[in-house]
Amino acid sequence: MPNIKSAKKRVRVIEAKTERNKAARSALKTDIKKANAAIESGENKDAAVKNAIKKIDQAAAKGLLHKNTAARKKSALAKKANG
Repeated sequence: MPNIKSAKKRVRVIEAKTERNKAARSALKTDIKKANAAIESGENKDAAVKNAIKKIDQAAAKGLLHKNTAARKKSALAKKANG
């Protein structure tokens, strides 16, 4: 445990950011799973895929995902939706 006041604050800040990122990553995975389920069932697949792609782009912009990872996930979704 740090002794310096600023180091203690950094620990608190990092814990808060970690929780926020964990929640955002979990929500992103949920949206991707919903899109995959919609593709499988065929109900509202366009809307679900569009929403998932938007969320992937937002995650990449926030730095939760690397841009190439985001591109790969979007490509896989689009390929599955069109195939």
